[in-house]
Formats: sequence, C-alpha cells, structure tokens
Amino acid sequence: MSHDTKEQLFPAIGTIADRADQLPENEASANSDEDRPMQEIESLCMKCGEQGITRMLLTSIPYFREIIVMSFRCEHCGASNNEIQSAGTIRPEGILCTARILARSDLNRQIVRSANASIVIPELQLTLPSSARGQLTTVEGLIRDIVSDLSTDQPLRRVQDEDSYTKIQSLIDKLIEILGDDEVEDESKDDQNSASVRAASEKDLPMPAFTVKLDDPSGNSWIEFIGSMSDPKWNMRNYPRTLQQNIELGLVAAPDESASASCFCFFHRSKSIVPVAGADEEIYVFPGTCSSCGHPLDTMMKKVNIPYFKDIIIMSTNCDRCGYRDNEVKSGAAISEHGKRMTLKVEDREDLSRDILKSETAGLSIPEIDLVLTHGTLGGRFTTLEGILEQVYEELSDKIFSGDSASNTPEAMQERVRFEKFLGDLKEIKSAARPFTLVLDDPLANSYIQNLYAPDPDPAMTVESYERTWDQNEELGLNDIKVEGYESDRASIVGDASVNEDGESASEKVAVETTLHRS
Repeated sequence: MSHDTKEQLFPAIGTIADRADQLPENEASANSDEDRPMQEIESLCMKCGEQGITRMLLTSIPYFREIIVMSFRCEHCGASNNEIQSAGTIRPEGILCTARILARSDLNRQIVRSANASIVIPELQLTLPSSARGQLTTVEGLIRDIVSDLSTDQPLRRVQDEDSYTKIQSLIDKLIEILGDDEVEDESKDDQNSASVRAASEKDLPMPAFTVKLDDPSGNSWIEFIGSMSDPKWNMRNYPRTLQQNIELGLVAAPDESASASCFCFFHRSKSIVPVAGADEEIYVFPGTCSSCGHPLDTMMKKVNIPYFKDIIIMSTNCDRCGYRDNEVKSGAAISEHGKRMTLKVEDREDLSRDILKSETAGLSIPEIDLVLTHGTLGGRFTTLEGILEQVYEELSDKIFSGDSASNTPEAMQERVRFEKFLGDLKEIKSAARPFTLVLDDPLANSYIQNLYAPDPDPAMTVESYERTWDQNEELGLNDIKVEGYESDRASIVGDASVNEDGESASEKVAVETTLHRS
C-alpha cells in the first residue's frame, strides 16, 4: 500500500476534525454518508437485544501508526462501549513505553493500548494484564477507569471479605489523591454531570509522582511524548519476543511436549561433548540456582576473540521459570602493565553502532553533559555505544524518579527540574542529535571501542596509555601481588623455617662432633 493510499484511508485526526467542521449541520441525505468522517453501522445490542449504532473511524496517530476506533451505543438501554484495533501488522519486536508522571499536565498524555498490552504502575504495585479489547484514552482516563472498576464491588467486599476491602480501598484512596477528587464519581450520573467534572490536570493540587509502563509484545501500543522524542520523562525501548509471547500472539504453534522433552534430554546428554573446531568454540555450561525464584538454571560461558584487541569471556544466565536474565563480560588475558584511556568524538548516528566493551573496572564520562560514571558502574558490558547509553538512561531515570526524589517537597521538585534537563540532554546524546565526546578510562586496559578503520588509526578516536598510580594499584589489589622471584622467596622462607625448627638439634650435633674430635 502506497503512502498516498494510506493517507486517504487513514487521515490524521486533525484532518478528520476539519472535515467534520465543514459539513452542514443537517445531513439527512444519503449522499452525505460518503462525506462523513466516520462510518455508522447498525449492530445488535447484547444487553437488551435491540439495534444499536456502531461508529467506526479510520485514523492515524502522529509518530505512531494507523488504527481503527470503534464506538457502540444503544439508544434503547443506554449501553455503550468503545475500543480500538490496530490496522497494521504485528511488529517484528515488542515495545516497552515508560512515562514519568511528575506534574498534573502529564495526565493528559494519550495512551494507545492494544488488546495484548499490559500496564504496570510500580509505585502502587498495580498491574493491569492484557484485556479482550484495545483502548484509546489518556493517563487520567486510565486512572478513572481503574477507580471505577475497583469501586464497583467494594460494598459487597466490605461484608464478605473485609481484608480485601481494606487493601483495595487503600489503593483507591491513592488513585483518588492522584485525580484530586473528593470522592469517587458515581457511574450512574448522566453525561452532562460527568462532563462537568473538572479535569484532574486543571486542578491546582499536589500530586504524588508515579510511573506508567506499557508493555506490548505485538508492538502496537503507544504513550504520547511531549514536544519531541527527546522528552526526558518519556522513553521507548524495543525488545525481541520470547517463545511464549509468540505462542500467545498466534505467530507460532505451541511445541509438542514429548518432542521438547526428548530434545531437553538430548541437550543435557550432549553438554559434555567438546566441539572438534577447537577450544575457543566450546561453550561451558555450569549448573546453578536462580537468585530470583530459586529454581535450577544453567550459566553459559564462552571465550570470544575481539579482532585487534584480546580474548574476553562472556557469561550469560537465563532462567526459563521467572525470566531472570543476567550477562557479564570479563577479560580472558593477563593484567596489562599500563592503563588505557580512549576518547571518541561522536558526530552522527553511525558512531552509535560501534561495538564497545566496558569492563567492570572502567569509568565512562561525557563532558558535554557532565556525566561521570565511576569505575565499576554497570559492571562489565559488551554492547554498542547506543546500547550502553540506553542502559545508562534507564538506570538513572529509574533511580531519580523513585524514593525520596518522587516526593513533593520543594527541594525534591527543584532536584527533579534539574534532572529533567539532564535527562533531556542525555536523550539528545543517545540519539546523536548533537555531537559529543565519550571518554572510556580503564586502569587495567580491558575495555575496547571499535575502530572502524582498523588496522589503521581511527581519526575520530584517540587512545593513550598511562602509568597507574599507587592508589589505583592498591584499589585493584595489585600492590600485594608478586609475579617475579616468588619461588626463590618461598625457598628462603622455607629454609628459615626449617632452621628455626631444627636449631636446637643442629647445635647439639656440633657440640657432639667437637667433643669426639678432642677425644
């Protein structure tokens, strides 16, 4: 389908609004149906059995994709329903959108939620699993729907299960504090009264900060950003789907249990087989226990050679039970005599695809935004420059918008404003919207940045070696390591020990020999 055809079938919402304003008020003729921005179809009401009206609107959301908005209403019983469906294909990867709701204006962010998407609010320990239908709403609308659904059976819970009632009511009270309402709105109110309710984003009341995470394996969900994709309070990340997620989406068939069991047994029997290609091709498997759920798992380790660098060891842990994953990179070579400092000038997005190995002893800094990661931060990582910047962003944003930083004190508000600016600059950096300098300093010289011109020097990167200081050697534990002459020292120590142990017997032997000689 061409771009022009898509625009005709799925015009933008603003274009549809302009068309609706140009239509005359009395559209009774049949010819006017073609000019209407939406289609109306008679549908059966499942509540009363009469005929209702389903309205369908084909539109596109900027920076997202095409969707179909459907709304049903029965004039006989007043039943209504609305949902959205994606008009595109299932995306190759899943999507995880994260929005930090720090001010009441953030409650107006639009949310496109497909039927496969789940929503998590970590601060409230609230998880909304995937539903049977999609939804087009805002953050405020989502919160109001949650309050409405939880409040429906509260009077009955208060009688039957008081503990559940107390826990759910505590959650409802926290949500009402976000909305700024005095009490829960009654669903029985008519449309005029509900429309007169003042929006939560317009109220001048303090609001606790919280986070909305939208996880959709199909990749057809979205949370609106403000301004541009450099919004410091918004983040999007794509991820590869797991086998179970592909099965739930209907993309692959569920594996046969008997076949999988036989393959599992063969896999465990073949663990001890060493490939013929050589030792570097062998993958070592170590049994262990998952630190998250306690079930047994395997840790895999492999030796990899990086061209124009050295050998490294990659370790990976993956739990099939709870989904816990961890990976680490360590050097497979000897300790270098000198430290290494690499400086890379990043000018465009092509530089973000460079491979980078950051060891657990390396520090990373970007002077343009005053970003400094001390030695040991993030551990050992073998990824791309874009990947490590994305991880830095996620780690910093998760910590600054949680705990004491999420409070509403004046100090916390000022700190959040400063950090929002910092995260905005970091977002521009990780998208290469402006040039920057990356400095990777490793006292053990076990870190690496890909040279695109290897074996020739890279004009955008400088590499310098330096002598480690005594403090750096002390921190790394190198001052107490003796790698030369330790055998002679050990022999002298053993000799001294034997002399000390046999000192008395040796003197007695000399005295006896002297006596015999005199006699």
